[in-house]
This record gives sequence, structure tokens and C-alpha cells, in this order.
Amino acid sequence: MEIFTHLACTRCNQQYSSHKLIGLCECGGPLFARYDLPALRQNWPRTALQNAETNLWRYAQILPVFHRENRVSLGEGWTPLLPVPKFAEQFKLKNLWIKDESFNATLSFKARGMSLAISRAKELGVKKVALPSAGNAGSAAAAYAAAAGIEAHVFMPRDVPQAFQDECNFYGAKLQLIDGLITDCAKHVLAGKQREGWFDLSTLKEPYRVEGKKTMGYELAEQFDWQLPEVIVYPTGGGTGLIGMWKAFDEMEQLGWIDARRPRMVSIQSSGCAPIVAAFEQNLEQAPEWQNASTVASGLRVPRAIGDVLMLRAIRASHGCAFAVSEERIGPATYEYSRATGIFLCPEGAAALEAAKQLAASGWIRPEERVVVFNTGAGLKYVDLIRIAL
Repeated sequence: MEIFTHLACTRCNQQYSSHKLIGLCECGGPLFARYDLPALRQNWPRTALQNAETNLWRYAQILPVFHRENRVSLGEGWTPLLPVPKFAEQFKLKNLWIKDESFNATLSFKARGMSLAISRAKELGVKKVALPSAGNAGSAAAAYAAAAGIEAHVFMPRDVPQAFQDECNFYGAKLQLIDGLITDCAKHVLAGKQREGWFDLSTLKEPYRVEGKKTMGYELAEQFDWQLPEVIVYPTGGGTGLIGMWKAFDEMEQLGWIDARRPRMVSIQSSGCAPIVAAFEQNLEQAPEWQNASTVASGLRVPRAIGDVLMLRAIRASHGCAFAVSEERIGPATYEYSRATGIFLCPEGAAALEAAKQLAASGWIRPEERVVVFNTGAGLKYVDLIRIAL
């Protein structure tokens, strides 16, 4: 019996075969993988994880890869949840943790999504993939494509940090640097994919990157002994991680692993590029494109995200919020917080920690609440940008 039963549109709910190679729904909506959760609930108790492998494939039962030989893995997932008592005291919080995604392959959370996307592409016979990237997604796609023997085409803004460009080249991807933003890179992918036979791996334009990202939600639940924290502070560009975790919480409740309580989801952006914050504050269902986007946190420089509706829906359903950190504060915060924690934070992670500080000071986060801040990647890749921003 197949547990991964079908794909369903998040906009119109049209269903597609789980064996079909497809990107978006006919209506243009992102697709989600759906599972036979009642059957899985009967046969996969959470106690089964006690002896599971220590990577994201511990959750293979609810991941959309049918055959083990198609898994493309570089040891991604099962990243540490680190207490930061110094900052907990400084922020007047009793329980503050950093979920450090820099321990993943290619040093960022993007490894999770690309492991699943490339695994599924391999299973469906894809030979070439392409995507636009602000940095980490491109290097992760290049690495996993290399491991799978798939040709990768990566389009990056010309001003992304050199480390990301070098990674793509060393992994053998075909890298093209574009004058402009990630949205301009996306236009090149769209223009070339039919002509070149590329499968588009852009954020939420295929159904499987979100499946890798959702494992962050499963891990958090397991690491907190199946009692989710009260607040999750998460830096969002494309927002797949936030969307994926929200999906994971729903799945786990249906599996009987957690109850109906949810964390308040906090979307963190930079004042230099804050479309989700603007939409949240204006009570919009969609986020208008941000003009003249600019931020040292290149992963947040996404002026328009296809997942805007899903992000805003999760934020509001959780009674969370969207919060912009001053662009001028991100560089200094990266330096200060890295020195104080021993974690070389990426600018996006530092922005999230700064946001937690400000939200605690305002009273939005209460002292007794358990708070998890995500550091989505390694600051080492951003050293040139951080120096400029100091």
C-alpha cells in the first residue's frame, strides 16, 4: 500500500497522481504531497523513532520517495537545538534556544529541501534541473544534483557572496550570474526550461522541497519531547521552511503524535526587503512585490514569494506576526551575537535573534514562553558582506 497517495493544490484542491512529474497546479497554485495518515497512524507510532537513523530520513515513512535506492542523502537533518542561557537572561526569557541549521550538508537548511527535491527528481527520471537562487539553495541544489548525477543549472544575482558561486562551480553546476534580483533570475529559468528540458526547482514551483523543510517541524517536536514551543522565530525569504513546519504540525496531529496546540509563527525579514511584513500589517492576503530590495541577508532578498498566501495564512492561524529588523542592525547583530554564542550566525539567523530580543522587550513574547530561533545557515559564507555592513 502506498502511503504517499497524491498531490493536491493548496489553492483549488485539484488532485494529481503521486507518480506524475509536475510543478504547479493548472491554476498556478503550489502543490502539496498528501499521505494516507489514518493508515500511517495505525502502523507508525512515534516510538518507532527510538532507533531511527539520525538524519531527516528517520521520517521516511512520511516523505514522498517510494524506493530507498532513490534517496539522495548527504547526511542532512537532525540538527542541534542549542540553549543560549546568556541571551535568555539578557532578553528576560526563561527558555530560549537556537535551532542551528548550519550543521546540514552545504551548511544550510536548504540541504533538507534539495535532498527531497533531487531524490524525487531522480525517481521520476529527471536529467536536468534549474533554479534561481539567492545563495544557499543554489549551492545545495548543485551538491545534491552532483550526488545524483543530474545536470544542474543555477541562476544567481551577480552580487551574491563569492562562496556561493564557488560552491556551485566546484559541484559542477552550470552557473549563470544575472544583473538583478532573484526575481530576475527566475525569469531566465522560465525562459529556458522548455527549450533546454529543465525541471524547475524554484521555491514551491515543485512539490518536494517543502517536504524536506517540514522535517524541521518533526525534529522540533521530537527534541521537545512532543510538546511544541510557544514561539518559533524564523527568517523568511521564500518561506518554504515556515510553510513546511506548519504542514508538519498538522500531519503530526493527525498521526496522534502531538495535540492541537501550535507555536506562534514569526516571520522575520529585513527593513530593506519586507513584503510579508507589509502584507501582514496591511491585512492583505497576498504580498505586493517589494521595490528596490536590498539587504546584507541575501536569503531575505526575495521581493516576491510564490508562497506568500501560505505564509500569511500560517502566521495568522497561529496568532503569530511578521516583523522587520532594521537593515542597519543586521550586520552588527551578526558580529555581536556570533561572538556571544560561539555560533557563526548567518545574517538571517542574526536578524531572527535580534527580532526575538525586540519582541521580548515589547512584551509580545512573554518571559515564561519557550522560544526557538532558527539560524538557517553558516555565517562563514557571508563574511565579505558582513564586513561591509559593520
